[in-house]
Amino acid sequence: MADYSFGGTEEENAELKKLNAEVLEDPDSFENWEKLVRAAEGLEGGLNRNSNPQSIVATREIYDRFLAKFPLLFGYWKKYADLEFSIAGTEAAELVYERGVASITNSVDLWTNYCAFKVETSHDSDVIRELFERGASCVGLDFLAHPFWDKYLEFEERLEAYDRIFAILDRVVHIPMHQYARYFERYRQLAQSRPLQELLPADTLAQFRAEIENEGPATVQAGSQQIKAERGELEIEREMRTRIDNFHLEIFARTQTETTKRWTYESEVKRPYFHVTELDEGQLVNWRKYLDFEEVEGDHLRTQFLYERCLVTCAYYDEFWLRYARYMLAQQGKEEEVRNIYQRASMLYAPISRPAVRLQYAYFEEMCNRVEVAKDIHQAVLVNLPGHIETIVSLANLSRRHGGLEAAIEVYKTYVESQQCDIYAKAALVAEWARLLWKVKGSVEEARQVFQKNQHWYLDSRPFWINYLMFELEQPTSAETEPTQYQRIKQVHEDIRRKSHLPPLTIKDLTHYYMVYLLERGTKDAAKEYLTLDREVNGPFSVQSVMKAKLAEDGKEATTQRRMMMENGHPGVEVDEAAIRRGENPYTKYYQQQGEQPLPSNGQRTTVKREKTPSSDEEEPSDTLSKVELTPGWTLTVVDGWTPINGRPVSSSARGPPSDQELEPLLNSPAQSSDEHVPGPEQDHKLSGLTMNQLVNIPILACRRRAAGSDKEAAEMWDLWTNMLPEGVAGSIEAPVAGCGEKARQQAVVWLAQDVYGGLLQEVQTLRAQLKLVTIWRDIVEFLKDDEGVAKIHDLLIRALGEDGPMMLS
Repeated sequence: MADYSFGGTEEENAELKKLNAEVLEDPDSFENWEKLVRAAEGLEGGLNRNSNPQSIVATREIYDRFLAKFPLLFGYWKKYADLEFSIAGTEAAELVYERGVASITNSVDLWTNYCAFKVETSHDSDVIRELFERGASCVGLDFLAHPFWDKYLEFEERLEAYDRIFAILDRVVHIPMHQYARYFERYRQLAQSRPLQELLPADTLAQFRAEIENEGPATVQAGSQQIKAERGELEIEREMRTRIDNFHLEIFARTQTETTKRWTYESEVKRPYFHVTELDEGQLVNWRKYLDFEEVEGDHLRTQFLYERCLVTCAYYDEFWLRYARYMLAQQGKEEEVRNIYQRASMLYAPISRPAVRLQYAYFEEMCNRVEVAKDIHQAVLVNLPGHIETIVSLANLSRRHGGLEAAIEVYKTYVESQQCDIYAKAALVAEWARLLWKVKGSVEEARQVFQKNQHWYLDSRPFWINYLMFELEQPTSAETEPTQYQRIKQVHEDIRRKSHLPPLTIKDLTHYYMVYLLERGTKDAAKEYLTLDREVNGPFSVQSVMKAKLAEDGKEATTQRRMMMENGHPGVEVDEAAIRRGENPYTKYYQQQGEQPLPSNGQRTTVKREKTPSSDEEEPSDTLSKVELTPGWTLTVVDGWTPINGRPVSSSARGPPSDQELEPLLNSPAQSSDEHVPGPEQDHKLSGLTMNQLVNIPILACRRRAAGSDKEAAEMWDLWTNMLPEGVAGSIEAPVAGCGEKARQQAVVWLAQDVYGGLLQEVQTLRAQLKLVTIWRDIVEFLKDDEGVAKIHDLLIRALGEDGPMMLS
C-alpha cells in the first residue's frame, strides 16, 4: 500500500495515504473512515468523467470498502450514486442504487432518491412504476413514509393518471403514518369525482345498492294524499356516494386511532437512522416496548417491518437480532427467514468478540439437521477467539450429542493442549472435562483423577477450584463412606486456602460452602472446626492467621504487618466479577509484590518505556521521572526539583521551592525504611511505607473518580499513569476499551496506578526522591481540582515531617 498512488496532486496523494493508513490501523473508527471518504471525494476538485482514471479507481475502492463496513449509511449510498452518475452515467449510478437498497431495504430516503433518479433518467413509465411498487413493498408501511408516497403521487400526476392516483391514495389511507390526515383529505375530495366502481370493491357496492333499494321509495305529501316517489338512478347514486363517504370516514377514524396508538412510541424515537454511536437506555427501552406493542397487535407484516426498522437503528445490539430470530422462528414455515436473520447479524453487525449470536445460529442449524454447518460456525468463532471457553464447551457438547462422549473429550483435549489457549481457559476446560466424565460417563474416580492431576497447574483459576470443591461436596455418601469423603473435601478446602492463588473474597465464599457442609454432615468435632474457620474468614484481619501467613514472603504472620497496603490495611484490589468469571486473575500485581512474578495470560510481558531527561544527580534514579502526560497541553515535568505546569512554576506555598540548605539536614540522613507510622515528624528522616501508601492513595482515588466520567477521561487517566511506569517494569493491565462501562474503567486505572506505585517504590530510596514523587501526586490532584485531596496530602506531610512538611514539596 505504501507504493500505491491514489491519484490527484502530490499533496492529495500524501493525505490520502496518511488517512488510509489510519483506517487500516483502526478499521472500526468511523471518524477515520469519514475523513478518508471526504478526502477521496475532493480529489481534483471533484471527480467527473474527465478525471484521472487512477483517482476514479481509488475513490470507488474507498467507497466500496467504506460501505462494506457500514452498509446502513443511506446518505453515502446516495453520494456514491451521484458520483457514479457524474463519472460513468445512468447505468453505473443505478447499479449503486441497487446495491444500496439491497443493503438497507427499508430506507425511505434511499428509495425516494432512487425513484426520483429513475423518474429523471428514464422515459419508460412502466419501468418507473415497477420501481415505485418495489419501494412501496419495502418502505410503504414506515411511519415516516410520506416523502416516498409524495414522490409516487407526483410521478402519476405528471402522467395525469388520476385512476392510479386514487388507487395509491386508497392504499395510503389505511396506513398509520405521520401525515395520514393530509392524504385522507385529498382522497375524500378525489372520491367525489371518481366513478362508483373505483370507490369500493364490487361486492361492497352491490351490498350498498341492495340496502338502498330495499328501503323502498320515499313518500311525498300532496294535499291530503301521500304519493310514493320512485327513485331514479341519480337519486340512488347520490345515496350510495353518501354511504361511501361515511364508509371512508370510518376508515379515517380507524387509521387515526392506530396512528395515535403508535405515536406514543414514534415520538420517542430520537434516532430513526443508523449511526455507530451508542443509544441511550431510554431509546432501547422504547424500542422494546414498541416491539411488544406490535407483537400484541398481531399483524405479522407490520411486526416484521418494525423489526427491520429497529435493526437499522440498533444494528450493533445483539438482543434485538436474537429477539427477531426468536420471533420469526415462532412463525410457521419461516426457517429461511430465520437463517437470513442470523447470517446478517453474524456476518455484518455482531462483532466476533460477542459470539452469542453465532452460537445461537449454530444451534438453529443443528436443529435443521445441518450438524457440519453448526460445527463450522463454532470453528469460525474459535479461529478469532481461540480460547473462548463458552464456544469450546458448546462445541464439545455438540460433538457429544452427535458423536458420543469420546468426541467431546477429544475436543477438550485438543484445546487443553493447544498453545493458543491461555492458562485460565485451560483450567476451565479441564473442569468441564472432569464434569463430563462425572455427569455423562458416570465415572467419579476418573473425574477426580482429572482434578487431582491438574490442580498444581491452575492455582489461579476460580472456575477450576469451584468445580473441584462442588464435585466433592455433591458426591453421595453413606454412614460408612462419609469419613473418607470428609477427608477428600477437607483436603480440597485446605488446598484452596493454602495453595491456591484465588482472591480473598473467592476463598471466603468457598470456605462458607465448606462450613455449611460441616454443620450439615460433619462429625461431633465439626463445631470446633467451624468456629476456627469462621474466625479466619469472617473475623478481623488481625486474627486471620492463615491469610497473614500466606501474604508474607517468608510465610510468617509478623511479616504481613508491613505489607498491608493503602489505608484499609489490606493488600487486595477491587475485584472485577466479569474478569473472575472469565478465569482471569486480578491479583497479578499483588503476587508480584509478594515475590512472585506470574506472566500475563498470553505468556508474554510487555514493557512500557518512559522518557528520560538528563539529571545532575546520577545517584538517585527517581530524578529520571521526567514526563507525565495529563491531557493535551498539560504536562508535569521534574527538572532539578522544580515542577512547572504549562511553563508556570507551581508550588503548594507562595514562598516557592525550598532550598538545598533548608533540606540538607534531612537529605543527608541515612536512607532507612520506617515500617510503622509514628505521629509527628518521621524519626529517621524518611517517609514510612504506610505514609507513602496513604499519600499515593489520594491521586489514585482522584483519578478513579475522573475515569468514571467517560471513555475519554478514562483514557487520559490511563495515559497519565502509563507514562509514569519506570523503565523495565512490565505493564500487565489491559487498557480500558471504549464502552466497557464505568466500573471497568475505574478498575483498569486503579490497577495500573498500583503497578506504577509498586515499580516506583524500588527506585525511591531517599527522602528527596520521595518528595519529588509526592510533588507529582500533589500536582495530579491539583490538576483534577481536588482541593480536599491536596489538603489531605498536606496534612499527612505535616504529621510525618512537621509543620514544614508541605514546604518541602517542589
